[in-house]
Amino acid sequence: MNPPTEILHQALLYWDGIASVVPRHPRAYQAVTSEELRQLEERGLYRPLAFTRDSLNMLRGPGDRRPNWFAGQTSSLLAQELRRIATRSNPPRPARPTEAVLYNSKISNWLRTLLLDLELATSDGYGQLSVSKEVQILIIGVMVRELAVNPDIALFPYTDSEDAFRHSLRPTSTARSLAWEMELGQLLPVPAPGTPTADVLVFRERYADERLRLMRALHRLLGDLRRDYEHPADVFTQLRVELSQAVEDYGAARNGSRMAWVHRSVTASVALAAAAGGALLLPNTGWLLGAVSGYALNVATREIRPLIQARDDHDYSYLHRVKSHLS
Repeated sequence: MNPPTEILHQALLYWDGIASVVPRHPRAYQAVTSEELRQLEERGLYRPLAFTRDSLNMLRGPGDRRPNWFAGQTSSLLAQELRRIATRSNPPRPARPTEAVLYNSKISNWLRTLLLDLELATSDGYGQLSVSKEVQILIIGVMVRELAVNPDIALFPYTDSEDAFRHSLRPTSTARSLAWEMELGQLLPVPAPGTPTADVLVFRERYADERLRLMRALHRLLGDLRRDYEHPADVFTQLRVELSQAVEDYGAARNGSRMAWVHRSVTASVALAAAAGGALLLPNTGWLLGAVSGYALNVATREIRPLIQARDDHDYSYLHRVKSHLS
């Protein structure tokens, strides 16, 4: 609900803002959401998401054969993984005191019932389930891409949890597609820990042109790689000058900001078309795409799980490793 400060700053600098899932009940929302996020909401930079029953039911119960077949596939993957960890010699039971919670308003009825039946959750009587951190991350990871792609929401998943990131993309035995993965951390530095959000907002406004040029160039690179997946070197060659100039201009803006900056590992995953294939797209292969202003851009292919309904523009996911420095 309350994202790490570093991810909040990253979203304010390089995207249009940030959203997080909150309880539907207004009083619960007020109780769990920070004052800083509420202030950003007033400025249109933060969006609280309260999922409706319709949006949650996009992930229908396992075995549901109605339209949106992949919904059942995704649910089956989640149910399969929950049953697997429940049979371990030391399953992740809810801890005392509570380690993590899932609000009933954020999960489907079938999932709530399954968690209770497997004894992976207990109900505290306050509209939420007590679960282990492992179970919470698994559920969030599997569900987040499907929820974000809802046309009424249309956001990109962004997390600091590698487990959640991998669970969100993990393919099933019957549903697989390919994606590019690219490390972008050298191009998207963040203010050093301890930087006030107010200072980040000042930088955001003062250097809006430099920020937007950088993100336009970067999104164009990712989008063109998705469309012209058979010729990644040609795509990079066409955009190298534009991207290099944008990186240099943004670097000059950072140098004039009087803020300290750090580089973190940021992995972008970009789903390719269902028909994508060929020698360059063998799963789990990678290579150096090129260099931008002295920074190497590495790209790799991964097998991922297709979305229930594909976005017309793109399918992106981001993993921000808060504690991973880049030299």
